[in-house]
Amino acid sequence: MSQIKSINPYSGEILKEFQLLTENQVQEKLQKGEKAYQQWKTSPFSDKSKLMRKAAEELRENKEHYAKIISLEMGKIIKESVSEVEKCAWVCEYYADNAEEFLKPEPISLPDGKKAKLLHQPIGTVLAVMPWNFPFWQVFRFAAPTLMAGNTGLLKHASNVPQCALAIEEVFTKAGFPEGVFQSLLIDSKTTTAIIENPIVKAVTLTGSEKAGAAVASAAGKHIKKSLLELGGSDPFIILEDADIEEASKTAAKARMINFGQSCIAAKRFIVQDTVYDQFLEIFSNEIKNLKAGEPLDENADYACMARPDLAQELYEQIQKSVEKGAKVLLGGKAPEKGSTKFSPTILTDIPKDSPAYSEELFGPVALVFRVKSADEAIQIANDSEFGLGSSLWTKNQEKAEALASRIESGAVFINSLVASNPHLPFGGIKKSGYGRELSRHGILEFVNTKTVYLG
Repeated sequence: MSQIKSINPYSGEILKEFQLLTENQVQEKLQKGEKAYQQWKTSPFSDKSKLMRKAAEELRENKEHYAKIISLEMGKIIKESVSEVEKCAWVCEYYADNAEEFLKPEPISLPDGKKAKLLHQPIGTVLAVMPWNFPFWQVFRFAAPTLMAGNTGLLKHASNVPQCALAIEEVFTKAGFPEGVFQSLLIDSKTTTAIIENPIVKAVTLTGSEKAGAAVASAAGKHIKKSLLELGGSDPFIILEDADIEEASKTAAKARMINFGQSCIAAKRFIVQDTVYDQFLEIFSNEIKNLKAGEPLDENADYACMARPDLAQELYEQIQKSVEKGAKVLLGGKAPEKGSTKFSPTILTDIPKDSPAYSEELFGPVALVFRVKSADEAIQIANDSEFGLGSSLWTKNQEKAEALASRIESGAVFINSLVASNPHLPFGGIKKSGYGRELSRHGILEFVNTKTVYLG
């Protein structure tokens, strides 16, 4: 592959074509990043903060422009794209305001009266391998803390969102960041491995599939480099009999259908206590039935399409195999037309343990509903997964909620709310959902050298 094509997934129209970088061009960008780092690492926080705030201003002032690029390139409805761009501005401002405090030296008093301190210092150039589903947000939640820490960033974006990749670099350029501090690389996966191996790159972060994560972590580990992985999820959404059923059911529909279900933290498995199961299903299915389909730029649409035809076909095959094993289709379940990204929102019930719907991540608008007799059974099913990213728990009993939350195997539990990323809260998973944390103070500490200085 010598070219990358930007294709509108809704219409199939080729929007633009780009040449992949040559080996020499890649080397030039690596050298440029290293040169920029030598100056950027000592730049005062006040200067870095000023530039990061300008990046936030650029995003807000031109949010419709950037949102349109997102919607046309990966199929997200325009109102969700605008919200994504606004969220990127938020994370830029958050780290502009807090990075210096997060990274200030920490004094330590030892039992023998001696003293030491911890310094949090940048490490160099960090490579980010990013996915298509939130093509701006997932980059900025990496870039804002990484750059504010004094590192430089390289972006290898998903091959179906090259315009987003270049637009993100444009944001930092327009904000006035020095040349080489943030660069987007239009490259293939083979070249990505070579970049990880390059001594200029000191660490790598990936958001994406389990397969891609394993490949990147393997390459990083081989060369003794830090890696951070945010991978898939099959997030449970637990509704107990003492929950506000109407609110929980309506929120469940939103939690499943946001970004047309193409989100690692979208609720996917709805685990409902049997006494309220029928009530939940009625409200939940009606909410999804009433959602309006439309094209990505339709202001009134609730969803448009999936990001690629192969993803739609793969999702349908998971449904089909699950039905063959005994799962029941309550809503949707229709096969997409060949080569199409249009997909029918689907609800599956009575899901057998040996079906794909039970054990795999279904990355799209498919809800999996489980009936349980007790809270203990709900926790057992929630934890019976290779994934552990987010989870949602609904009950009016706060004490019970906190006790059950401690038993759920995930990186986050949201009580009486859908799971959402927030700059103030650490974000990441356990098990095959990955390792490491993004956002909050934890996120900026992932790519610094925490150095002990013994003062005597």
